[in-house]
Amino acid sequence: MTRTLTASIRRMKQMKGPARMTKATRSWQRAMTGIMVKTALAPITALKPKSAKPRKAAAAKTGRELGAVLKQLSTARSIAAEARSRSEGRPATPRVPEGAHYVERTHRSAAGSRRYKLYMPANKTKQPAGLVVMLHGCSQTPDDFAKGTHMNALGEKHGLVIAYPEQTGGHNAAGCWNWFKPGDQRRGAGEPAILASIARKLMKEFGLDRDSVFVAGLSAGGAMAAILADVYPDVFSAAGVHSGLARGSACNVITAMSAMRKGASERFVPILPARASPVRRIIFHGDADSTVHPSNASMLVAAAVGGDALPARIGNRSVRGRGYVRSDFTGSDGAALVELWMIEGAGHAWSGGRAAGSYTDSKGPNASAEMIRFFMTKDV
Repeated sequence: MTRTLTASIRRMKQMKGPARMTKATRSWQRAMTGIMVKTALAPITALKPKSAKPRKAAAAKTGRELGAVLKQLSTARSIAAEARSRSEGRPATPRVPEGAHYVERTHRSAAGSRRYKLYMPANKTKQPAGLVVMLHGCSQTPDDFAKGTHMNALGEKHGLVIAYPEQTGGHNAAGCWNWFKPGDQRRGAGEPAILASIARKLMKEFGLDRDSVFVAGLSAGGAMAAILADVYPDVFSAAGVHSGLARGSACNVITAMSAMRKGASERFVPILPARASPVRRIIFHGDADSTVHPSNASMLVAAAVGGDALPARIGNRSVRGRGYVRSDFTGSDGAALVELWMIEGAGHAWSGGRAAGSYTDSKGPNASAEMIRFFMTKDV
């Protein structure tokens, strides 16, 4: 990768996180570390002899390390339980206007099944203008994500159906989409196949075509949204990635942690081939994100348009005292392919979100509104 984009990636990799992290961020990181260690040790645990008297040599070699891991996992479980209790104290579901519907469904496919929540606007219940598939982050729920992003209100305003697939602890210990597993990074298998199947089912139900179907997500959900944009360009026409990572950034738990902490290696992120109808992308990332390194945003851009691509426009703006830089990348015909929004001082949270949901930053800019604007307008 060369020149402008490469330099940007290097600068971001040298950036340090904020001097003071919030208590919530520190707790989330501790929980994630413990859960990832548990996931990594699962195959070893499965092979552990059932004998009640392990060999002394093995105990002497690993006892101290195992004790530290168990202590870490105990802390992670306590934090997760605390987070669940806080979540359960909120209203069970978002409020919906009269005539609208917010229902729970289950979708089954050859690749597997998932529950999902579906918002159908009052003004266009049977013939919506489009579909947005919203993928929550780790430890979140569809209801939590709907409340935090306030996406249902935008669905009502623009006549859009909004789907919120659910990832549970049964599929990932932290409720994360498995973006770091090779089996969940390709077409025709795993979670991408399940999510694409949900989208196709809703497309058929509401008479929608590819040009009016979009996907967006936060953190692990953002990483999965990037994967869907890469491997299902025939289903999704645009994607919104908030605080996420590019497909190929990791191949297991260890490399996932490295990519999150320091940024992904450009050697492993595939550059997409040129397509007649590319999937357009709008990317948001806080430059003070200490959970997913900000350099991952540049890797998403490089994967979509190539490392040598230069932005056609760069704008420095602010909202409510917070600055941000928007870089627009266009195709040979001048149509917008990628918008990159780097937000000054923002951490790992949905920009412009509502306090009713978790991992939100109300200061802005409003990521939900900008994503819908980008989705609904091709020449932006």
